[in-house]
Amino acid sequence: MPILLFLIDTSASMNQRTYLGTTFLDIAKGAVEIFMKLRARDPASRGDRYMLVTFDDPPYGVKAGWKENHATFMSELKNLQASGMTTLGHALRAAFDLLNLNRLVSGIDNYGQGRNPFFLEPSVIITITDGNKLTHTSGVAEELHLPLNSPLPGSELTKEPFRWDQRLFALVLRLPGVSVPDGEHLGSVPTDESAITQMCEVTGGRSYCVRTQRMLNQCLESLVQKVLSGVVIHFEKSGPDPPVIGEDGLVDPARPLSSFSPQPWHSCHKLIYVRPNPKTGVPVGHWPIPESFWPDQNSPTLPPRSAHPLVRFSCIDCEPMVIDKLPFDKYELEPSPLTQFILERKSPHMCWQVFVNCSGKHSDSAHPFGYLKASTTLTCVNLFVMPYNYPVLLPLLDDLFKVHKLKPNLKWRQAFEMYMKSMPPYFLLPLKKALRMMGAPNLISDNMDCGLSYSVISYLKKLSQQVKVTDKPNSFLLVNVTNPHD
Repeated sequence: MPILLFLIDTSASMNQRTYLGTTFLDIAKGAVEIFMKLRARDPASRGDRYMLVTFDDPPYGVKAGWKENHATFMSELKNLQASGMTTLGHALRAAFDLLNLNRLVSGIDNYGQGRNPFFLEPSVIITITDGNKLTHTSGVAEELHLPLNSPLPGSELTKEPFRWDQRLFALVLRLPGVSVPDGEHLGSVPTDESAITQMCEVTGGRSYCVRTQRMLNQCLESLVQKVLSGVVIHFEKSGPDPPVIGEDGLVDPARPLSSFSPQPWHSCHKLIYVRPNPKTGVPVGHWPIPESFWPDQNSPTLPPRSAHPLVRFSCIDCEPMVIDKLPFDKYELEPSPLTQFILERKSPHMCWQVFVNCSGKHSDSAHPFGYLKASTTLTCVNLFVMPYNYPVLLPLLDDLFKVHKLKPNLKWRQAFEMYMKSMPPYFLLPLKKALRMMGAPNLISDNMDCGLSYSVISYLKKLSQQVKVTDKPNSFLLVNVTNPHD
């Protein structure tokens, strides 16, 4: 169920009139309505939830949040007025806090227990602004700063105010006050040079510099295509570049490796598509992406995680591994310089392993948890997510079924025991489920340990209860997340 949050600039400068005779605020309201009509063409839009936030001072900025229906959203949109300052940083923080309000109750972020791409609440934040100077009570700011302190319980568990399934896009209205000859060529709309652009790109989104109504319509068509179910991952190359491949698809020894000159494909913040199950409408998956630390039962707190996991890939060609009946997860990557580079190599039968630094038992260790591989038809690149350190586990399981016929000897049991000790404890439960599906239900005991300390588990439970309380009147957080007009 995608969440579409519109963040509308209601600063006084939005009262300026454009060459169309309408104000910037009128154009912003019209853009929201056009977007909704375009989106309604997609049958998947039936599950959409719309929210409306403005630049008004808290608590008045949230016009339509979790409790408001579609009629309230439309009424609040229609009645927006522009009179305040350009407090973009505070408004963005309020928007992210609003989106994150329910996450601790649902446990969707699964803190300290691996990141499940199939636990997601895809959200698109569309900011519509005139891109004027950022103003507040103490003057003009040159850079965009989001307040670091949040009233939301548990906000310290993530370094950034956003999450990996939340992307920010900005329509920056640059329409002139007088008509100019329409010499525009409809192609790709450039990004804007205002303070919000970098913030958009950090979340996996982008800004649009809008100079005419035609460009605005083109951008809205583009934004409708961005409403996708997925999570953003930071992919980064580890080690040297791969050997250069010639026209014949073979390694060209005459062409050198360009190991350390940075290329666009070396580092990409990109979406992986997490498609819902066609029957249930809910995504299904088996394996988490590892945390960048080993869970410590003696630690009273969790280290804060980055919103986007840093997944490193090694450019050493490996053969993809699969065995009968063992489940794996397959996610398509959004097109990027990385996917283009992999596809151009024309090696659909080879893969590059992926890993998360410091995910292993020893602070500097990391074992592969999957691989990147071009599709057989060379039309896309997929991320395969497997059990942790799958190159060790898969041969063991293959032997269990084919050699030992589910009656393993002592040597096999010792090897399996050693493997489990090297695996983050949060992989035990998904592995137990997978083995049950494969017909080997009793290999892992029931008294499994998640690896977190009692104080961390208690804290996460307490947060869940605390956020539930915030839905009740007179709560300390309610003032920031409900409609003041109710």
